Amino acid sequence: MTHVDPVIMGERIKKQRLLNGYSREKLAEMADITPRFCYDLELGLKNMSVNTLCKLCDALQVSVDYILYGSSESSSELDSIIGVISLCPANKRAHLEQIISHYVQAVLDKE
Repeated sequence: MTHVDPVIMGERIKKQRLLNGYSREKLAEMADITPRFCYDLELGLKNMSVNTLCKLCDALQVSVDYILYGSSESSSELDSIIGVISLCPANKRAHLEQIISHYVQAVLDKE
C-alpha cells in the first residue's frame, strides 16, 4: 500500500502555488477554502476531503496524482512549467517561447 505523507503533499501544494504566482488567499478563494485551512494543508497539519483535493488540483492546474504521490499519468515534471506558462497572456507566449529557448540553449552550451 502506498503511503501518502501530508507534509510532502503540503509542500507540493505550496510549491505549485508559488510557481503559479498565487497568494495563499488567492488559492484559498479559488478552491473555496479559508486561507488558514490552506496554510494548514501546506504545512501538512490537516487532511482534506476528496472534493477539496480536486478543487485545489483544478486551481493549481496539476493532477491529483501529483499532489498525492509526486507523479502523474502525464509528464509530472512539466506540470509546474505548464501551469506557469498558462498564466502568460496568449499574445505574449511567442516572446516567452523565445526566452525559454534562449535559456535552454545557454544551459546546453555550458555542458
